[in-house]
Amino acid sequence: MDLVQGLLLITSIHLLAAASPGPDFVLVSQQTLSNGKQSGFMVSIGIALGLSVHIIYSALGLATVIANSATLLWLIKIIGGCYLLYLGFQGLSAKPVSKINNLVVKQSIKKHSNLKAIAKGFLCNALNPKAPIYFVALFTVVLSPNLPILHLVIYGVWMMILQLLWFSTVVALLSRPSVNAKFQRLGHWIDRVLGGAMLLMGLKVLTSKIN
Repeated sequence: MDLVQGLLLITSIHLLAAASPGPDFVLVSQQTLSNGKQSGFMVSIGIALGLSVHIIYSALGLATVIANSATLLWLIKIIGGCYLLYLGFQGLSAKPVSKINNLVVKQSIKKHSNLKAIAKGFLCNALNPKAPIYFVALFTVVLSPNLPILHLVIYGVWMMILQLLWFSTVVALLSRPSVNAKFQRLGHWIDRVLGGAMLLMGLKVLTSKIN
């Protein structure tokens, strides 16, 4: 398989995977609706960077080892599931912000949230217990023993770009004034609903078997 064919295949598969509802999508939506466009975009960057973890261990051939190790998958599942529970509880504990304190809260968010938002996105993606299995399947299709290292780098970077472009599109849609204004009226309730969704995902991760 040549480089162009590999890129086309990766594009079609990875866009479908990125667009499917999951923790990344919920987190991006929650951060965008709660903290604004910048926060959503920072989370999207973190998610794209989180892919680098999976890409690196896949390139080193460790994805197969992880995917076939019950102990490693169990450990990743526990850590990832607990992190989703943590994010879920944060959303469920959201409280209404009074108009008087709104400006102060927004200023505090702008000063301190960028790095934290990137870290949230990075951990949400990097701790996904199903990622090793997905990357084994994906890289098995496009990798070969004689694949040039440059092609591998291009594939990895392209997947990160696709991830960032998709979630940046989600952020742009959710941050449109006409859309965002409607959600902002329900502010903390949106946080709680999305937090509940994240909590359910965490519970599902912790209680489900990874085949």
